[in-house]
Amino acid sequence: MQKKQFPSFLPAEAAALSEPTSLAIAEQIERLDVPTPLYPQPIPTAYVRQGQRKPPLLLLHGFDSSLLEFRRLAPLLSTEREVWALDLLGFGFTERVPGLRLGPDAIAEHLRAFWQTAIAEPVVLVGASMGGSAAIAFALAHPEAVAQLVLIDSTGIASGPALGKFLPLPVAALAAEILRPPRVRAAICRAAFHDPNSVTADAELCGSLHVRMPGWRRALAEFTRSGGYASVLPNLGAIAPPTLIVWGRGDRILGTKDADRFARGISNSKLVWIERGGHVPHVEAAAEVAAAIRSFLGV
Repeated sequence: MQKKQFPSFLPAEAAALSEPTSLAIAEQIERLDVPTPLYPQPIPTAYVRQGQRKPPLLLLHGFDSSLLEFRRLAPLLSTEREVWALDLLGFGFTERVPGLRLGPDAIAEHLRAFWQTAIAEPVVLVGASMGGSAAIAFALAHPEAVAQLVLIDSTGIASGPALGKFLPLPVAALAAEILRPPRVRAAICRAAFHDPNSVTADAELCGSLHVRMPGWRRALAEFTRSGGYASVLPNLGAIAPPTLIVWGRGDRILGTKDADRFARGISNSKLVWIERGGHVPHVEAAAEVAAAIRSFLGV
């Protein structure tokens, strides 16, 4: 069997990936040096690009995660469209540069810089969980850049915990460290699935590989101290792009009430339920989510 060739910046544990979609996307990860005005040097930014047809889709992962979330969804969408999956600033396999001050504003500035550098045309912006908050913020700030919006079990109705703003950095770093042990990562992964018994060792590794990256703990602590994303509830009516809301009926992380709140607040929106999906339907019900997105896009 031919040995898999992973990018040198991936942790060595990537060699234990076993499912075909995981292996394929890990091999395809690249880095682009993205000039970001907030920092003196370009930020090596991890992404995957698949497919060709325009307009492109840009996929944004959730909190303390990586583009590996889209290992099953991206290949299904790329048969019809060009697909980009991005590791947000401070997360995934994007380099955590020295002096990183991480919060929603910094993530937004880096996302704008990546879009401008790599894509520079209107996109279908797809945000999962915290990636939904990032997508909404981007759509509100740069409506010319977003043709359509897809929110998958998105945060944004409630604000992030305010307590984090008052934590000293060492305390926030210790709190982040609680999320590192394999048993904790496995428990988080199982809680995110509709069917915990369907969680494989490969799925657990995809959900934890990024914690081996240099600077992971400090970046997570910095994000915690920023207070996270504020509620977008007052601004939902200002979201202009046609919006698809995809929600797992068995979401035990956010629950299901926010799905209807998004649908009521965004005038030009459609809500699709994934009956056998949890908080990450794009992982455990990727074919159904891809079908909903393709129908929304008319392809």
